[in-house]
Amino acid sequence: MDGLYLKQMELGPMQNFVYLVGDREAGECVVVDPAWEIDTIVRTAEADGMRISGALVTHTHPDHVGGHLFGMDIPGAEDLLERIPTKVYVHKAEREFLRGFGSDLTQVEAGTELAVGRLTITFIHTPGHTPGSQCFLVDGRLISGDTLFINACGRTDLPGGDPTEMHRSLTQRLARLPDDTVLLPGHNYGGPESTIGDEKRQNPFMRFGLADFLRSMGGGRIVIP
Repeated sequence: MDGLYLKQMELGPMQNFVYLVGDREAGECVVVDPAWEIDTIVRTAEADGMRISGALVTHTHPDHVGGHLFGMDIPGAEDLLERIPTKVYVHKAEREFLRGFGSDLTQVEAGTELAVGRLTITFIHTPGHTPGSQCFLVDGRLISGDTLFINACGRTDLPGGDPTEMHRSLTQRLARLPDDTVLLPGHNYGGPESTIGDEKRQNPFMRFGLADFLRSMGGGRIVIP
C-alpha cells in the first residue's frame, strides 16, 4: 500500500522488536507489543506525525505487554494507556491475563480484521508459544511475535505452551502464506526480517515432521531465555 507507515524498534535487554504500523495519509497507527520504553514509542509516533489508535498484543508475556519478569519491572500496555487513551487488542484465549483494562480491552479471534486508516490488519491465531499467541498480517508483511523467528521458533515449555500446536501453527497456518510475505519477528534473535519462503526452505522447525519436531524441542525450549 502506498503510504504504509512501519517502524521496527529494538527495545529492552531481551532484544524485543516493537512495531508501529499504520497509514501515513491518515496519520494513524497502532503499536504492536508496547513494552520497555513507552516514552520512546510515543515520541517516535509523535515525531512522525502519527496518532496511536490501538495496541496489538501478540501474547501476554511481560516482555511484550509489561509486568514483572526476572526481577525487572517492565513498563507496558498499562503505562501506554496512562499516556494515550486507546484500545488494547488481545486474543480471547489470553483475556484473563490482562486484568484492570476494563472497556479498553478488546478480545479478538482468528480472522479478526482491524482497519487503521486505509490499512487492514488481519489477526492470525498461532497457538504454541502461548494459547492466545497471534500474528498480524498487513500489506504482505507478517508480524510474528514469538511464534516464528529467523531460523527458529518460540519456546513451548512455559505455562500454556504446546509443541504440537506450535508445529501446527508453523507448518499449517503460517506456511500457507505466500512465499514473498515479509517476516518481522518479535525479537532480534537472527536479524530484523526474513520471508516466509526463506523460512520454509531454511528454518528446520518449519521443515520437520511432527515426530522430528517434538524430538528437536526436547523440553520445549528453543531460543528464548
